[in-house]
Amino acid sequence: MAKKVILHFDPELSVNKEGKHVRDGLSTVLNTGDNLWLSCDERTTIERLTQQQDGSFGDHTSFCLSDYLQLPDSTNSEIDIEGMGMENNYLWLIGSHSLKRKKPRKHDSVAKQMKRLAQVKSDPNRYLLARVPIYKDDKTGDYVICKECPDPANPGKMLWAAQLQGSENSNELYEELRNDEHIGPFMHIPGKDNGFDIEGLATSGNKLYLGLRGPVLRGWAIVLEVELEEAGEGFLKLKQLKPGRPYKKHFLHLKGKGIRELRIMGNDMYILAGPTMDLDGVIAVYRWRNAVTIEDETMVHTADLERLCEVAHGHGEETGKDKAEGLAVYDEHNLMVVFDSPKDDRKVGEHSVTGDIIKVD
Repeated sequence: MAKKVILHFDPELSVNKEGKHVRDGLSTVLNTGDNLWLSCDERTTIERLTQQQDGSFGDHTSFCLSDYLQLPDSTNSEIDIEGMGMENNYLWLIGSHSLKRKKPRKHDSVAKQMKRLAQVKSDPNRYLLARVPIYKDDKTGDYVICKECPDPANPGKMLWAAQLQGSENSNELYEELRNDEHIGPFMHIPGKDNGFDIEGLATSGNKLYLGLRGPVLRGWAIVLEVELEEAGEGFLKLKQLKPGRPYKKHFLHLKGKGIRELRIMGNDMYILAGPTMDLDGVIAVYRWRNAVTIEDETMVHTADLERLCEVAHGHGEETGKDKAEGLAVYDEHNLMVVFDSPKDDRKVGEHSVTGDIIKVD
């Protein structure tokens, strides 16, 4: 049974304008020293918690990303943040880039329910791939983000927030993928329907690894590898990595599962994988040995992946709950998992929730 760790959220910062509590929609988690960085999918903020003497995390601080980045829709629509990573004194963030289909409402007429099920929409802020400077405050010991600051590793160099060039319904990566032979046919399909949906981000040097929840092709999940370059005035552009395209593709046979999160420890990549569509199913953690040393695109067969463990998930009367979404490196021996739609027994009081600690060696 997984060890639990309690996450305490400030009641003044925890409920959005629709009334949803941050603990009920955790979608990613990143560990930086004594701080945890978390996001809720229905916000434009990221949350920072600090480890307490009893091992729990609290002292909640919230950062609104519109203060640092040029969000196309300001704070009017969600970013659907699905991944965070830290590298070279930058905090990297990515939105899902996915379309969403409206849910039928049981109290409506059959005709209205069918009409809603046919409606597909796009949120302008979801097409975000960005970085913000991050540094450790010597006075508090906490990591903080800013719009620009001197590089702690090289004070003569400035760090500044920037994002991939894009618009309200696309960005440079999205446009490139429209023509991809594997991914292109799924770009107009909502994420929960096995359409295009980014749900993982890991960093290694200049490389960004993007894990796709969908599409899954005949059981094969996809990791995209990209690198970004300066494009001036707070913007970034994709670096060409292959003849004719600015990304590499890695296919992993996860037996039909999509990728929920990626993390790197040493040279190994840890993968949180689960159903690509909106259903209950096995969620598991895999290890891809020496992933960051691979230079070429690759097909990673099941036999070349280590299936480390299954992760708790809702089923039966608790269907749709305890959906593992975030994975962090807790320490050199353990990973941490946080959950969207946590079960009642995972909630602590009115504003706290537990995550799971998983031993991996």
